[in-house]
Amino acid sequence: MSKINKVVLAYSGGLDTSVILKWLQDVYQCEVVTFTADLGQGEEVEPARAKAQAMGIKEIFIDDLREEFARDFVYPMFRANTIYEGEYLLGTSIARPLIAKRLIEIANETGAEAISHGATGKGNDQVRFELGAYALRPDIHIIAPWREWDLTSRETLMAYAERHGIPVEMKKGKSSPYSMDANLLHISYEGRVLEDPWAEPEEDMWRWTVSPEAAPDKATYIELTYSQGDIVAIDGVAHSPAETIEKLNKIAGSNGIGRLDIVENRYVGMKSRGCYETPAGTVMMKAHRAIESLTLDREVAHLKDELMPRYASLIYNGYWWSPERLMLQTMIDASQVNVNGKVRIKLYKGNVIVVGRSSETDSLFDGSIATFEDDGGAYNQKDAEGFIKLNALRMRIAAAKRSKSGK
Repeated sequence: MSKINKVVLAYSGGLDTSVILKWLQDVYQCEVVTFTADLGQGEEVEPARAKAQAMGIKEIFIDDLREEFARDFVYPMFRANTIYEGEYLLGTSIARPLIAKRLIEIANETGAEAISHGATGKGNDQVRFELGAYALRPDIHIIAPWREWDLTSRETLMAYAERHGIPVEMKKGKSSPYSMDANLLHISYEGRVLEDPWAEPEEDMWRWTVSPEAAPDKATYIELTYSQGDIVAIDGVAHSPAETIEKLNKIAGSNGIGRLDIVENRYVGMKSRGCYETPAGTVMMKAHRAIESLTLDREVAHLKDELMPRYASLIYNGYWWSPERLMLQTMIDASQVNVNGKVRIKLYKGNVIVVGRSSETDSLFDGSIATFEDDGGAYNQKDAEGFIKLNALRMRIAAAKRSKSGK
């Protein structure tokens, strides 16, 4: 075990990280710096300061990262229409590179040789945190307690906390039986009844959305304004990226939009069943594809669709800071220069329905050519005959060869 003098811990103030803090002090006998991120998880983060101080921590960082998260991570991801395995909008995955970035920045600022996190040895987050950290600081030491200690359950963690006098504040009222992760973009649920892929989640599990059955009987219309692939206004009112996501979460969630129940393939090799709520992201995905349908060249759009699964896997697996993701992002951002205009959306009982799209400056839709009425000679239909024959040539040659050979 290398001698560590100072470590930066990703610290929430909950049971796991409170135990980790004490464990680091005892096992590594090092100074601990705590870092708590406000990513829009909807919970008060300031109490973590008092908890850290009670544990003797002198250097405490509590950062509001909501705007940076939305602007520099969520928005670039949605420019690519990113979705993992056809369904997952990567709400947890996209937060990890920002946390890794800030951990390294604090380590550099405080002179720490190591960082530490509370991700388990079974999940994806350990990979995401550590790949990001190594990409940003190759010589960093990483301490992952779940891969080192013999505390293997909540009961053993509670016993450790009691044994060492670690204050663990129990939440009042009904506590969630699920393992949850929340940020501005989504909230996830895993564990307990969800470990049976056949079991339907209980209705009271969901936090951000009403059920489609309980959603209003009247549709809600919204208009989104795009500039270079990013939403800049809702119903004509300008909002920052974080404000946009917060507002869309409320509007879409109240209409029963954004629930997802999937079995996904983790990078470490196992399948995992999880449930997600991503109200704003569900609307953003649908609307962005709508404005692109009007403003992107066909082959550019198709190339983006071909590359997107690779881009999604890079984010899911923790390669946000890799050269290949950065290269893809440059291409994606270049494709968005002319993705400007407005999209009108109807929200109704869990459905996101595009009902209009327009772009005064960048629309590639030419009604005079696409019309089913008289186009005044804008398109010569006879040209299609040669086009079809040329494209059929290879198939005609193959068919003629088969005919001659009797196959």
